[in-house]
Amino acid sequence: MPSIRETRELPFTAEQMFDLVADVGKYPEFLPWVVATRVRHDDKHTMTADMLVGFKAIREKFTSKVEKDRPNSIRVHYVDGPLRDLDNVWHFAPTHSGGCAIDFCVDFAFKSKMFEALAGQYIDRAFRKMVAAFEARAEELYGSSSSSAQSVA
Repeated sequence: MPSIRETRELPFTAEQMFDLVADVGKYPEFLPWVVATRVRHDDKHTMTADMLVGFKAIREKFTSKVEKDRPNSIRVHYVDGPLRDLDNVWHFAPTHSGGCAIDFCVDFAFKSKMFEALAGQYIDRAFRKMVAAFEARAEELYGSSSSSAQSVA
């Protein structure tokens, strides 16, 4: 199963970044290709959510179960949709500077090996664009810092 990982150090707290990532209902406001979301269930430790993603005329719905361990991690498990599998994990660790280190990993598998090979050429770029959207959203919500975020991967 293909995997993509990004590690970044940001000037925002682990709690702030956890809250931003856990706020699935706001994703259509800032994430590219996210058309709509619907949170079916949400409590302190778990969430079940649908996400409609689209690009041009293509629209696909994903259902995921989310495990939350505030402020340390968010684990997203694929339940249903057009892929064979899609899991991602966010880890948030405080840094000495008062910000946090984020480790984000996505594992995915398409139902069609041919489509997986074709999409593999673009998925890395799309992934980086989505990570940048989370970072920009954090700056919008929490303010920017004089020290810019750094990619450590």
